[in-house]
Amino acid sequence: MIIRKSPREIEEMQKAGRILASVHQGLRELIKPGVDMWAIEEYVRKRCKEDNVLPLQIGVDGQIMDYPYATCCSLNDEVAHAFPRHQELQDGDLIKVDMVLGLVDKSDVDVSQLDFSNVAKMKELTKTFRGGLADSCWAYAVGNPTEEVKQLMAVTKECLYKGIAQAVVGNRVGDIGAAIQTYAEEHGYGVVRDLVGHGVGPSMHEEPMVPHYGIAGRGVRLREGMVLTIEPMISTGSWEINTDMKTGWAHKTIDGGLSCQYEHQFVITKEGPVVLTSQGEEGNY
Repeated sequence: MIIRKSPREIEEMQKAGRILASVHQGLRELIKPGVDMWAIEEYVRKRCKEDNVLPLQIGVDGQIMDYPYATCCSLNDEVAHAFPRHQELQDGDLIKVDMVLGLVDKSDVDVSQLDFSNVAKMKELTKTFRGGLADSCWAYAVGNPTEEVKQLMAVTKECLYKGIAQAVVGNRVGDIGAAIQTYAEEHGYGVVRDLVGHGVGPSMHEEPMVPHYGIAGRGVRLREGMVLTIEPMISTGSWEINTDMKTGWAHKTIDGGLSCQYEHQFVITKEGPVVLTSQGEEGNY
């Protein structure tokens, strides 16, 4: 069932989105050659405690294990859902950082007192959370990126905004996917098909699913009040991916090619889409 959101729900998601955007902005200063990737996870956990938001990825159900971290940190050929870890970032790396934050009142949950390493306890909070949440992934070039990385990042970001541009009342989900797929494939890139965007709020993943490929004019009709994510994963080679079956989480390109991802959460209004996770650098849509 697709639930259109009330003005109050949208306002709460926008508040969460502002916090999430500021965390991504903070990561711009942190992510440099020589930095331990684990510092990204530590920074996000610190910000969650300071801003009293729940890191809602901790405790998400998995086929083999529940997700144990506040962030997904996917490096180079890792497409999505890779674990943050102790690994030094190298000049020229491409890292994608994904997170979902939930707005809570400190009188209900004092996030500063939570033990984020207690995945079972965090899972209880995640599964019962029904407040304003925000979901966004951003790509970061480490140090001096190659032309290959620059081009992939530019095309992927443009794919994001071309998809958002189609998210208007009366269009269909297929219009979003077709716009993204057409642009990516015109540049010789593959569009990951196994992982898609989705409705969001009050839970993390809701209907409708929003593929980043498709046929214009097909699929669910878009209506005012829908809150969605678009999160294209664009690869330099094949669109196919492999999954780490030791954990059931990290996905990599099947051919070792680079992969990039940008994600925004937005609401569909009569006037057009309004991004709820804006970092103040919008594309054209």
